[in-house]
Amino acid sequence: MNTVEQLPRSLRTLCYVIALWSGFFVMGIELLGGRLLAPNFGSSIYVWGAIISVFMLALSLGYLAGGRWSLHQPSMARLSLLLLAAALTSLPVLPLAGEPLELLAQAIPDPRFGSLAAAALLFFVPTFFSGMVSPYCVRLLVVDDQTSGRRAGQLFFVSTFGSATGTILTSFYLVLWFEVNSILLSLAAISAVLAGVGLLARRR
Repeated sequence: MNTVEQLPRSLRTLCYVIALWSGFFVMGIELLGGRLLAPNFGSSIYVWGAIISVFMLALSLGYLAGGRWSLHQPSMARLSLLLLAAALTSLPVLPLAGEPLELLAQAIPDPRFGSLAAAALLFFVPTFFSGMVSPYCVRLLVVDDQTSGRRAGQLFFVSTFGSATGTILTSFYLVLWFEVNSILLSLAAISAVLAGVGLLARRR
């Protein structure tokens, strides 16, 4: 591994914050997915199996793409754009969860394959972009061979901790206090704000 320029401490901290929030965002959206698919497909193990499968596939491809994209002029600005892309591509989930999902349920009555197609339609793209965040953060944080393992471990700890936090807060509290639409829009808004902070910080 070649030595790369080390980010200022403030930007390194922001990398960790973005990784943590990305993990929170993914799990929050995934849990909301069960609520969005339930009216048309129910909440059976088939539906949750479809949701989990789509998220895991999208994340795995996102990890691969994020690692490859990080090889070309890695920067905080590009990382911020990934976070922004995940936020923007999550917004169509709300209109698609209405009549389009009803039509899809009619076209594919089998709850297994119908819910699989629905989960892919709603969540594949934003989850893919979210998956690109962690490997891109690793590229920005690692400056030499000696620190690569430690930095990667810290990054994945933060990201997974964010996922656990997003799971608990969304399932235990947020869905009880707010409507699904409000939660999803809030998650997207926070992602957009963090992306804006990253873009402004890099310019400074």
